[in-house]
Amino acid sequence: MIVDSADLKNDLGKYLRLSAGEEIIITTNGRKVARLMGYEDRDKAGASDWCVREQAYVYEIAPRKASYQEYLELTETSEERYEYIDGEIYLLASPRVAHQKVLAELFSIFHNWFRGNKCRPMFAPFDITLRRWVDDINVVQPDLMVICDLEENLNEKDYYIGVPTLVAEIISESTRRKDLIKKLDLYMSTGVREYWTVNPLNREVCVYLFTENDICKTATYKNQETALSFHFSGLAVSLDIIFA
Repeated sequence: MIVDSADLKNDLGKYLRLSAGEEIIITTNGRKVARLMGYEDRDKAGASDWCVREQAYVYEIAPRKASYQEYLELTETSEERYEYIDGEIYLLASPRVAHQKVLAELFSIFHNWFRGNKCRPMFAPFDITLRRWVDDINVVQPDLMVICDLEENLNEKDYYIGVPTLVAEIISESTRRKDLIKKLDLYMSTGVREYWTVNPLNREVCVYLFTENDICKTATYKNQETALSFHFSGLAVSLDIIFA
């Protein structure tokens, strides 16, 4: 059976069941990129036949361990967006309408509040490289961030190489674990001062303040409440507005 990668992604469970009885060839843009077969067939096939090829498609199903060099090679040849966290590559799926509505409202509030301020709100796609130590390289694309050292940390190619002061991620079912565990730990341990998780699924905003690589303060806002920044005194976001 030949299946387009978009169809497989939309109905993965169905095709995983079908793979127990037949081989499934995955295509993207009309080109064969990977092969899916039942686990019991692995020993019957040669290793080179069974293994999923190193194509962009493989990261649509689950994150994959890879070196930073492999990540660079993938992003240079792919039109997809990826993040690289703790040695794993994550594909960034196209955001849904609800996500974009929340992002637009949140950015509008931040943009107006920081107008005329040295700190500037920015939004994805915007690569941020973070390191816990010299050889620990992570590349993320936060949904929204506030950068207070933009001019001091631009390289010769006009890319930002510093650490945002505030980062916000809009939670979805597919990113919940990454945003609430992996990214919280990453931001906390790499110099980000404040982290917002914005959850349209339950109309909730959590604000974390980090000090010395640990959570110093945290607050959760729900329903018609107004979320307040710890670091930027006076920055307030009405949940009724962003979740309208």
